[in-house]
Amino acid sequence: MSTPTGPAPGLPVRMPRPRQSGRHRRPEPVAAPEGAPTLVLAVPGTPSAAVRGLAEEVVSIARSELPGLEARIGYLEGDSADDAEFPALHVVVARTATQRVERYELAKAAGREVAEPEGPAAVVVPLLAGPEGDLISRIEQAVADSGAGAELTDVLGPHPLLAEALHVRLSEVGLARADRARLFTVTTAADGIILATVGGEEAVDTAGITGMLLAARLAVPVMAAALDVPGSVSSIAEQLRGAGSNQLALAPYLIGPELSEGLLDAALKEADCAAAEPLGAYPAIGKLVLSKYATVLGIAQQPQGSPAL
Repeated sequence: MSTPTGPAPGLPVRMPRPRQSGRHRRPEPVAAPEGAPTLVLAVPGTPSAAVRGLAEEVVSIARSELPGLEARIGYLEGDSADDAEFPALHVVVARTATQRVERYELAKAAGREVAEPEGPAAVVVPLLAGPEGDLISRIEQAVADSGAGAELTDVLGPHPLLAEALHVRLSEVGLARADRARLFTVTTAADGIILATVGGEEAVDTAGITGMLLAARLAVPVMAAALDVPGSVSSIAEQLRGAGSNQLALAPYLIGPELSEGLLDAALKEADCAAAEPLGAYPAIGKLVLSKYATVLGIAQQPQGSPAL
């Protein structure tokens, strides 16, 4: 959820506290190293204004966590034209590498002492929660087609922060308690969760790890199913009901752009249950994107936890 960017009129302005000294001082905020590679967010699915808005918000979160970060967005199904509204991933990566060399040559021609660029020109992070096989293969091919020195990271999950995001999405529509510590009762809370992913059995196995974390948070059974495998969702729904779950809910283990139109609606009919929204631009997504980038660069970040709701 978004927060205001500044104080309301008439309210006092919070001034930064003086830096503490000694062993209990707070760490200085980490900034992107000079000359660091560009973070390129690889966005699957059909480009649209809504998809672009989601991707831009994810990148904005990453930039807020690492000042000075240079980040761009490339679309797996984008346009290869130079002035495209939704630039193709391979074009963005190639352009990033070219501009890096141009900046170095201009600085050298101006007589400035600059180090020759080393390492990857770009770090490509897939906007995917799980290992959707076909999409990963296509992203790998796009990076290879760019002809640039780029490094591709793993997908974002499994991770405790994704379990947190799933919990929040379920609570937003009344399918889970928003605050476990207060034992707040929600009469519509589900007693069994279908964790819906795409990418076949490999994606189901990976989603199952995050599913165990979600089950621990909610204290209800969670089982993963593949939206793109016929009968997978109905089979899991039958297993959960057979084990005593009477009020099921479907939690999309998906960010959103990778979800084919109509796939989720068909699954809901199969399972005959309510559903939460996809993960979308939940803050944890931006933090995990940055974490993948920072790992490649060896940048130390603040510990990322998943506080209990």
